[in-house]
Amino acid sequence: MNIAPWIGGSLLVALLAACGKSEPAPAHAVPVLVVHPQDSGQAITAYPGEIRAREETVLSFRVGGNLLRREVNAGERVRKGQLLAELDVADYALQARAAQAQYAAAEADLVRARDEHRRYTALAAQQLVSRSALDAQTAALKAAQGQADAARSNLDVARNQAAYAQLRAPADGVIASRQAEAGQVVAAGQAIYTLAADGAREVAIALPESGIREFAVGQAVEVELWNRPGKRWPGTIREIAPAADAQARTYATRVSLAAEALDAVELGQSARVYVAHGKGGALSVPLAAVQPGRTRQQAGVWVVDPAKGTLHLRQVTLGAYGAERVPVLSGLAAGDWVVAAGGHLLREGQPVTAVDRANKPVLAAPAPARKED
Repeated sequence: MNIAPWIGGSLLVALLAACGKSEPAPAHAVPVLVVHPQDSGQAITAYPGEIRAREETVLSFRVGGNLLRREVNAGERVRKGQLLAELDVADYALQARAAQAQYAAAEADLVRARDEHRRYTALAAQQLVSRSALDAQTAALKAAQGQADAARSNLDVARNQAAYAQLRAPADGVIASRQAEAGQVVAAGQAIYTLAADGAREVAIALPESGIREFAVGQAVEVELWNRPGKRWPGTIREIAPAADAQARTYATRVSLAAEALDAVELGQSARVYVAHGKGGALSVPLAAVQPGRTRQQAGVWVVDPAKGTLHLRQVTLGAYGAERVPVLSGLAAGDWVVAAGGHLLREGQPVTAVDRANKPVLAAPAPARKED
């Protein structure tokens, strides 16, 4: 009997059995970037703004007419009462002369009515005229007095209109802008100049609608000029618009500067306003560390077990998402090592090597498990 095939088959079965009993090769530990959760503290946001005067007055004529001349340009300093612009006063001068003539005529009628009333009063005392005739003269005198008063008021108005043809500075300051040119026909109330009065300076900014409840009048801020980075001046929020802009959906806000900053700023300069908002005490992690869950607030983060060097997906409760980080309301401790990136490539229980941003290990290598006999 030939047993060679039988022996060969037995050896093959034995080899296969031996292969089936071999232990799988241990999984290779992959490096992962880890960080500790940070205290979120108060978030500080910078808002761009522009240096403005607290008192900005739009200057205009109280009457319309042809703009005869401009005396100042944008950027020039002016004094209170200084002539800024002038209208053609020819028509207003004619109106004033006409009003003067009407007033003179009314005064002459008043003098005549007063003399007539005096004469009738004397005749009535001698009973040479009737009582009704005296009453008529009294009424004529009152009418003449009224006509004279009206003519006097019309003359004052005409003179005022002639004076209104001159636009003068209401206060010391700087001409911030010019909106009209010589030779232009302007209407009453049309803007000619914008005057930035001397005194307090402010920063005009726009606050977002999404977080407007986090800001309040009187809140302390810091102001930094773009041409002087690193130097910050204290300030306070003085005013917040009660309604949002219809297009930008932002709230116009004015920030008052401290007195020591007035000599360092110029009108129109660009600035940043740093506003702190939120409350400290909560931990936060980078946005890339968050693994999506069933809801936006209920999510998970990969945490490294320092004893075993393996991963565990821990469920956490999150707060409002920020631009780069998100606060963790519960589920993490300050000493936990959280995987900061690449979480979508990891799995539960996977062995890893925790490294920092300098690619240096932050945890000691776990002790190898003892092989059981």
